[in-house]
Amino acid sequence: MTTSFLEINKEIAKLQAQADRLKSKEVGGVIKRIREAIEVYGLTAADLGFGSKPGPKSALAAAAPARRGRKPKARSASGAVYTNGVKEWSGRGRRPAWIIEGLAAGKSLDDFLKR
Repeated sequence: MTTSFLEINKEIAKLQAQADRLKSKEVGGVIKRIREAIEVYGLTAADLGFGSKPGPKSALAAAAPARRGRKPKARSASGAVYTNGVKEWSGRGRRPAWIIEGLAAGKSLDDFLKR
């Protein structure tokens, strides 16, 4: 006898419902055994991989470039000392006051670029 697509889908739905019922019955026992093991062995969230630990928290974080040590894109010829005796800005984040003041005085961002 040939079974149709709809018959197979009905059977899948019936089996999924059965699996869901069994899972809900078994979850309580699994949680109880896990809690007992945690208590017996004195495990912590960090031991189980749920706590904070040194190093990247995800593969995406591990692949991300380091943000420290970026080379500045802009410099001011006068004023306070930030890096190597000159004001510097990486081009990321809020514009520093000396850039804002320079723009207000008629300069363009290109005028601040390191040469």
